[in-house]
Amino acid sequence: MAAILLDPLAAIGRATLGACRTVGDVALFALEAVSHLVRPPFYGRLFWHAFIEVAWFSLPVVALTAVFTGMVLALQSYTGFARFNAQSAIASVVVISLVRELGPVLAALMVAGRIGASFAAEIGTMRVTDQIDALTTLSTNPMKYLVAPRLLAATIALPLLVLVADVLGVMGGWLIGTLKLGFVSAAYLKSTFDFLQTGDVISGLVKAAVFGFIIALMGTWCGYRSKGGAQGVGGATTSAVVASSILILALDYVLTEIFFAQ
Repeated sequence: MAAILLDPLAAIGRATLGACRTVGDVALFALEAVSHLVRPPFYGRLFWHAFIEVAWFSLPVVALTAVFTGMVLALQSYTGFARFNAQSAIASVVVISLVRELGPVLAALMVAGRIGASFAAEIGTMRVTDQIDALTTLSTNPMKYLVAPRLLAATIALPLLVLVADVLGVMGGWLIGTLKLGFVSAAYLKSTFDFLQTGDVISGLVKAAVFGFIIALMGTWCGYRSKGGAQGVGGATTSAVVASSILILALDYVLTEIFFAQ
């Protein structure tokens, strides 16, 4: 009888200790990686390669996501607001929703699926094939060579992607509003700019920078800690995407609470 009662408690305890150990490991990994950003040498070529990978090659999927999100948001807002004769608020709802929330979150989720998986697979393959150990043998710090440039590149690149996503999302809402819903173009744009504030844009860009750091951190950490051959690399890739997505949504709430809580 005692064993039946204690076994679930023991399982909960093991899970809690495991979670605490993982959080601590990620935190120490992040601190070490950030410390290498402020200490020479800095591998500029690797940073530029990672920046192009994150920013330029992620642009098509982020752009398409933003445009169609703006279109759908305009249509859905019109359907709801028409019941209350509040169609004039559609432009403001589209721009505020995109700039504050949907732009940063959706762009981050798209990049997490693409870049987080890529980082985890690339570094995980290097880990299981002993290439990381070879770097150490050659007196090259793997954290400085593999992790730090990717962290900095993703942290800088994602706000730029979100800025593009904001513009394209508003453009998508404007297209639907003027071509399908019958809004006057000048009136729609005036309403958009009247309600948009600098703080809204800044909050979205800060969120994007945090999300970019999280995506690169989880991708590199999962890859760096992978083991067990091809199966381990696959598990690390899956873990990187899932962990990044969950942390993006959780931190989105935390940052929204910080910026907009009354």
